[in-house]
Amino acid sequence: MPDTGDGAGAKGQKPRRSSRDEFSAQLKSRRADIERQVRATRATLDEANARIEARAGRNLLLATLIGLGLGLAMIFSLIFVKEVFVFFAAAVVAFTVFELTQAFRRAGRAIDVWPAVIGSLGIVVSGYFFDPAARWAVLVGVIVFILVWRLLAQMAHHTPRRVAEVLRDLASAVFVQIYVSFLASFAVVLVRQPEGQWWTLAFLTIVVAVDIGAYASGLNFGKHPMAPLISPKKTWEGLAGAAVAAIASGILLAIFMLDSPWWVGLLLGIALLGTATMGDLTESLIKRDLGIKDMSSWLPGHGGFLDRLDSILPSAPIAFAMFLLFSGATIAG
Repeated sequence: MPDTGDGAGAKGQKPRRSSRDEFSAQLKSRRADIERQVRATRATLDEANARIEARAGRNLLLATLIGLGLGLAMIFSLIFVKEVFVFFAAAVVAFTVFELTQAFRRAGRAIDVWPAVIGSLGIVVSGYFFDPAARWAVLVGVIVFILVWRLLAQMAHHTPRRVAEVLRDLASAVFVQIYVSFLASFAVVLVRQPEGQWWTLAFLTIVVAVDIGAYASGLNFGKHPMAPLISPKKTWEGLAGAAVAAIASGILLAIFMLDSPWWVGLLLGIALLGTATMGDLTESLIKRDLGIKDMSSWLPGHGGFLDRLDSILPSAPIAFAMFLLFSGATIAG
């Protein structure tokens, strides 16, 4: 009797797919959908980040991550072990001096890198471990050291330089120590004072708030350039955002961290708004004079170390002066 069943082997019929094959096909389809969504999301994020970077001049994601890393290291060292902050600050200043001297050398200035770096370490560390008179002696000694080194190096060099060029080299070498090492040492001197670590943390926080406020406000509302010949991306709208951030953070920190009246925080915020803005413009003027965009590429999203310290450097001595004025303290040491 002929087989009339409808099994898989019947002529003219396709074999039925197993449940395992159907499940595998569904997984492949779902994975393909997820990959398409991930690619589309990544393309959208890359496009948005490219627009932000084109307008603000930095990679926002990398800048945020690196800023958080440096900020956490600074906070940990300030709160728990002051000496750790001293050596952390000395290392950052040494890298900053190194990149600034290299930038001057690329611009044709004859500056000796390693004497400058070693001198910067001495100036910063002396702010914590030496008394004020010895600190000034270290500063003078470092300046004399780098000047004598440069003159001896020039005499030993076979390529003659004009007197004006030699004087410019010497002035540049001194400028590096005053602008970076000496100004930064005030943060270390402040940390040395009783409860000075909290004032240091407060002034650094306000400076960061100024930078964030200017960045966010300028990015979203910036239309009117503030100093187009020096820094075309800086706007008056950005400065207004920085002012709001500085005053708000200053008042909150004065009340909750420094145990001071609110008006002390107001004055501190206004003062540091001015110094941070001045420091930012000063570094922009230096880079414009040297014909560079960033001091280096060591900190992706930020540029170089000086690109992060530019607002802090002139703010440190002002913060120290306001600590002496409003905390009722005298200089330790």
